[in-house]
Amino acid sequence: MADSPKDYRSTLNLPDTPFPMRGDLPKREPGWVKEWDEQGIYKKLRDARCGRPKFVLHDGPPYANGKIHIGHAVNKVLKDMIVKARQLAGYDAIYVPGWDCHGLPIENQIEKTHGRGLSRDEVQAKSRAYATEQIAQQMADFKRLGVLGDWNHPYRTMDFANEADEIRALKRIMERGFVYRGLKPVYWCFDCGSSLAEFEIEYADKKSPTVDVAFQCAEPDRLAAAFGLSKLDKDAYVLIWTTTPWTIPANQALNLNPELEYALVDTERGLLLLAQALVEKCLERYGLTGRVVATTRGQALEGLTFRHPLAHVHPGYDRLSPVYLADYATAEDGTGIVHSAPAYGVEDFNSCIAHGLKYEDILNPVQGHGVYAEALALFGGQHIWKANEQIIQALREAGRLFASSTLVHSYPHCWRHKTPVIYRAAAQWFVRMDEGEGVCTVDKAKKTLRQLALEAIERTSFYPENGKARLRDMIAGRPDWCISRQRNWGVPLPFFLHKATGELHPDTLELMERAAQLVEQGGVEAWAKLDPREWLGDQAQHYVKSTDILDVWFDSGTTHFHVLRRSHAADSTWPADLYLEGHDQHRGWFHSSLLTACAMYDDAPYKGLLTHGFTVDGQGRKMSKSLGNVVAPQEVSDKLGAEIIRLWVASTDYSGDLGIDDKILARVVDAYRRIRNTLRFLLANTSDFDPQKDAVAAAELFEIDRYALARAKQLQDEILAHYERYEFHPVVAKLQVYCSEDLGAFYLDVLKDRLYTTAPQSLARRSAQTALWQITHAMLRWMAPFLSFTAEEAWKVFAPGASPSIFTETYWDFGATDDALLPKWARILAARDRVNKDIEALRAQGQVGPNLQAEVRLVVPAGEAELLAALQSLGEDLKFVFITSKAEAVAGAGDALQVEVTPATAPKCERCWHYREDVGCDPAHPTICGRCVSNLYGSGEDRKAA
Repeated sequence: MADSPKDYRSTLNLPDTPFPMRGDLPKREPGWVKEWDEQGIYKKLRDARCGRPKFVLHDGPPYANGKIHIGHAVNKVLKDMIVKARQLAGYDAIYVPGWDCHGLPIENQIEKTHGRGLSRDEVQAKSRAYATEQIAQQMADFKRLGVLGDWNHPYRTMDFANEADEIRALKRIMERGFVYRGLKPVYWCFDCGSSLAEFEIEYADKKSPTVDVAFQCAEPDRLAAAFGLSKLDKDAYVLIWTTTPWTIPANQALNLNPELEYALVDTERGLLLLAQALVEKCLERYGLTGRVVATTRGQALEGLTFRHPLAHVHPGYDRLSPVYLADYATAEDGTGIVHSAPAYGVEDFNSCIAHGLKYEDILNPVQGHGVYAEALALFGGQHIWKANEQIIQALREAGRLFASSTLVHSYPHCWRHKTPVIYRAAAQWFVRMDEGEGVCTVDKAKKTLRQLALEAIERTSFYPENGKARLRDMIAGRPDWCISRQRNWGVPLPFFLHKATGELHPDTLELMERAAQLVEQGGVEAWAKLDPREWLGDQAQHYVKSTDILDVWFDSGTTHFHVLRRSHAADSTWPADLYLEGHDQHRGWFHSSLLTACAMYDDAPYKGLLTHGFTVDGQGRKMSKSLGNVVAPQEVSDKLGAEIIRLWVASTDYSGDLGIDDKILARVVDAYRRIRNTLRFLLANTSDFDPQKDAVAAAELFEIDRYALARAKQLQDEILAHYERYEFHPVVAKLQVYCSEDLGAFYLDVLKDRLYTTAPQSLARRSAQTALWQITHAMLRWMAPFLSFTAEEAWKVFAPGASPSIFTETYWDFGATDDALLPKWARILAARDRVNKDIEALRAQGQVGPNLQAEVRLVVPAGEAELLAALQSLGEDLKFVFITSKAEAVAGAGDALQVEVTPATAPKCERCWHYREDVGCDPAHPTICGRCVSNLYGSGEDRKAA
């Protein structure tokens, strides 16, 4: 026998791995990003899945303006995790990143930088260059986050082919009868200088002036008769209440509810016509006393006319306002009578048109920048918000103002400029939601767009489910979609309109395809530069070329066509498997995409919709520079690593708002370290394991190893079910518990003795390594969707040269596992917890130190025969499970498990640290036990279970 070594530590199989304990993520991640780029990893992923079923997550394009913020990071990381999880599930998981490149924010940026005096050509050229710069910057930041995608072939809505195909999409929607031109009040932003879509409106509090204004009756005899009176003894007035005094100059009618009861009230300021239910409130507001002379229903007052309140002040207002009946006049507030300015309200407009007012007779003095036309009497040239006070003063001086106050109320604002908007009548192009005639119809849809969209919603999966009701309600109640804008940087509505009639050229559909081909070659700039005479010849003198552009939501809303079906058709499917954006996109991209797809193809462009919340700080407050709580993803990446952002996203329930601050990130860093340390243990203890030579057959594995594989398979089934439902925070939570409890506090703790002390090539050690090798394979795949850098780093250490990337692999196949061991070992683990608790109690009293210093006897009651059988089946290996120097289980009386813990009295083995009677049994090795002698110099100890 060899001489006893002086240092038995050198005889242990101590683990070693080049996988460092510290990730040093901020320094190392950029290198991995560069490596992915240089090696063309995305292309290798596609090659690895060639011929497999596709999974397409269609990217909702971020806007090409400004650095990405933490909300962008959440969005892109979520998409990346889903795509990678599907890739690992064996799908050909496609991710083509995209950008939204046209529209007002970029145009505003150009105006801010270069001034407003630029020509259309200059605006377009500078906008295209600016968007290109922004995309390059954002792309670098997205790559830095570890997002894998087809970065070499992204889509951009300003690519010539996409611009051209947007025109073709519009053409198809026109052919199906959904597009019309009309004068109609639409949301109008003075800062944009353009109409807005419903998607571009948000609501915020606004302080508005309120006025009660009197319109003098022009037909007193008819009014008297309507109330059953022979005559009127005083002047009579109808009173209206409004929060928009600026609309008074454009008043053209008055609306009463046909079913409401109205009262004629005698006051010191004349006879007042008011809703009967509001008489008392109104008189109190006016500071008047009064007596109800007579009442009648609204329908009796139809057709009566009243003079404009400024008619006697300026001839420009010397006109009559007829009474129209309308259900939207109510007795809930105000006076029960609504003043109607049809140019500035949808209901007013519809009511006036329904009662015979012609489009050309609608008064519309407010210009696009919010200033009254110079020709408007008394107030011409003034901005409407500033004119409010002057209008109120003019009404006061005219004796027509009965009350004035202020009101804070929810009011529509432009979601870009955060400024209040108005309804303003303008000739615009619309997509029709309900029945009606469209222009250029050749293939009319069999159902209305609203019907088609609502039916498509029923066929769509929603994550979370409550998104369905939200989108359905928006579609059910939305008005027609105004798709035209009066700006420079966007895809044109390539129309020629007759100068006299306003009608489209009879060859419009053919001209649209020609325009698409023109734009395909030279971009939207080519249309802007086109001289109509080149195409229309002598007809050009009768036509004007449209300068309107398409609403930017049409750009992104048709990417399902110009990207999925056209520019990237070879890599895509229609419909896409998933659209994923913030929950505000129910009224944005989800909405516009649904409408355009249904208008073109009668169905939604997506099978599923996933929404996430917004980012807030740890106190639930919105990110704000003034609050100093903004978290920039670039700064987090530079300080902690992008991997920490990814783990934060994965560990947060994205269905609600996502909180982030330094304290939250510190907890994420701790979680990362625990996972990394567990992974390092696995890599170290499989570093000398060659599965081709060393793997142990399943039937020969130790029982605890078979249990560990069954448990890992059980967890994998849970994880994959979560991934299938696009759930990540339960995966992270379960992975953390698995690392700390299943592995760290139990399995790996138990294995250390066998891994370190048995012979390197022994069945005992190779059995453990076989299980660890499989668990490592599985765990690397579980974590790869969110801890992508770490999984890829570990993969190269764990399986060098096996494949170019962890993402070319699929989830680990454990094969058949011994699932019957799961309930058995659940009982053993419960008993182990009890043993540890009792040892801890003695440790607190100073009677024992580490567990190995204890000896344990379990007395199992008769009622727990299965537990007794489970414990006794482990034989001598029971002590290894409890990590004690001795352990036995015996049958006993009583109803509860009894644990007897006593301090070990035997000497401690210098090598394995067990307290054993056979320490020094071999004179040549007086400080180590018999099993260590056997493991080092003999046939090895006899172990079967643990």
